[in-house]
Amino acid sequence: MSATVGRRAAPAGRPARVPDAVPNPAQVLAALPMAVAVLDAADRFQLVNPAAEEFFGVSASQLLGQALAELVPIDNPLFMLVAQSREHGMTVADHELNLESPRLVKKGITVQCSTLADSGGGDVVLLFQDASAARALDRQLAFRGAARSVSGMAAILAHEVKNPLSGIRGAAQLLEANVAPADRELTTLIQDEADRIRDLVDRMEIFGEKPIERRPINIHRVLEHVRVLAKAGFAANIRFVENYDPSLPHVPANRDQLVQVLLNLVKNAAESIATRVDGHGEIVLGTAYQHGVRLALPGQKRRVDLPLLISVRDNGPGIPPDILPHLFEPFVTSKSFGSGLGLALVAKIVGDHGGLIEVESRPGRTEFRLRLPIAGEDMPG
Repeated sequence: MSATVGRRAAPAGRPARVPDAVPNPAQVLAALPMAVAVLDAADRFQLVNPAAEEFFGVSASQLLGQALAELVPIDNPLFMLVAQSREHGMTVADHELNLESPRLVKKGITVQCSTLADSGGGDVVLLFQDASAARALDRQLAFRGAARSVSGMAAILAHEVKNPLSGIRGAAQLLEANVAPADRELTTLIQDEADRIRDLVDRMEIFGEKPIERRPINIHRVLEHVRVLAKAGFAANIRFVENYDPSLPHVPANRDQLVQVLLNLVKNAAESIATRVDGHGEIVLGTAYQHGVRLALPGQKRRVDLPLLISVRDNGPGIPPDILPHLFEPFVTSKSFGSGLGLALVAKIVGDHGGLIEVESRPGRTEFRLRLPIAGEDMPG
């Protein structure tokens, strides 16, 4: 009885399985969702996969032969990582790297660098992993928890505050008819403050967990409606630029709530631009179709793709770095006015739609990105 070395004999009665053909390495590289790039000894790109093209925002034909220093400043820690990998001939990794230049803005990136065998230590492989979407999801889940806290607080306030508040306001109205003219200013003050507290409680009540009715919506019609509203009011003197993908499918959404979200973002952009002294404010509205982000819909076990991207970008002064990580939390605002509930509500509405919201900001450029699912065949309407 003989057996082939290194191969397990097939069980009795079952035919031996012929091994599948070895996959083409180029196909494997192209299928990887992480950005992979090979640099030569002079730090020039020798090979990139499609994910790397998307990561750098440059096509392979433009990247190949280009020096890494043309995309990333030479003093960036990435170059030290590459040097360490070459020096020790081993894999070196670093986390939370920022790759920032006029042509590239990537924050919180994980990079792994390995030397290629038989290259004399000169060629290296770089693997880039952008976990910003996962971090944004974690933050959004935290924001939803904070929103639920606000909603619980609102329910208590509605019961414990609004009823006696109505009595206080009514009493002030009765007093107003019987007090001296000099004291009517005080009764008016009581009524105004009672109205202000009632309005604040009303705004908090919108954080309640209520089911929303969704139908297939043409996102470009919603954006056009928001643009027209903005141009007719608070953004009358601001230039709008529209970068749309005309082939986008419909998004399952509540139209009124989507208008509320986008109008809030455009209004914030307009208020930020108002601080520019040169008067050259600009708001860019964009849409695109992208793959790669999956999320569980609220209250459901199934996971969906979030390929529909909506962006609102302005060229204002940017959001203060200390506020940026907490921007969607209730009562957090960079303005000298307002309650800080607007963006918290935006995050809640986007989450209720099974989507994700992200923000990137630096002086001269702030961009909010909404990632939403597309309408399926089971969607009503």
